[in-house]
Amino acid sequence: MSEALLEMESPTTDEVANGVTEETSVAGGSVVDADALERGDLLAHDGVPAALISMRDIWRTYEMGAEKLHALRGVSFDVQRGEYLAIIGPSGSGKSTLMNLIGCLDTPSQGRYWINSKLVSDMEDDELARIRNQEIGFVFQTFNLLARATALHNVELPLIYAGVSAAERHERAQKALSNVELSDRMTHRPNELSGGQRQRVAIARALVNNPSILLADEPTGALDTKTSYEIMELFERLHEMGNTIILVTHEHDIAARAHRIIHIRDGQIEKDERTR
Repeated sequence: MSEALLEMESPTTDEVANGVTEETSVAGGSVVDADALERGDLLAHDGVPAALISMRDIWRTYEMGAEKLHALRGVSFDVQRGEYLAIIGPSGSGKSTLMNLIGCLDTPSQGRYWINSKLVSDMEDDELARIRNQEIGFVFQTFNLLARATALHNVELPLIYAGVSAAERHERAQKALSNVELSDRMTHRPNELSGGQRQRVAIARALVNNPSILLADEPTGALDTKTSYEIMELFERLHEMGNTIILVTHEHDIAARAHRIIHIRDGQIEKDERTR
């Protein structure tokens, strides 16, 4: 499979006369809209889509004895750089399965999935681990912080795994904590922080490697209402700074803070709407 977008060919005079403009190309006898390709709306034959995330006809099927459970059924969508997307659905809808696939924690049974022009649906475990470290920053409902480590050391952990030098990771972790307004809590351990502060540490840890995607799984699920809104305001500021954010939730008021919402039901996309 080609690892680059198909080159856009200039239309001939006959093609222009037949309604093919400079915004289209002809390949293999088909007309391909160049603007749609650039947006990631189309796969140009075997070309790589331009969107940051592209999923095409994604299925995830689990074998349950003689039965087959289809957790996802032919899901297709794109996420552009800088988008703020919420994925919402009831329990059993398939949203958690979709989150695991987006985060390269699982692989599809069928279909193709690209991140940053890399076909991750065909990758082996070691390659997926590198993608998770380089491309995706995870934020979990339960924070997943090391209890005996300071906020600063918790944020440094992904950089240790990436082989970053001590001086550089210290500087980058300090900056990440500053970006989530925790400059004065760097030496505190998790049990010395509030729930909201612990989630801010988790967000800083997710951002410290400068990932392509910030993937948050129910990030307000363990927080009270006031703190939840404070965390969502932080996500909005991070989005304004240019981060691509994908938020998975079952709470409609939390999803409404995103700029686009994908509704999942029975393993399929029920609705895909832009809210602003």
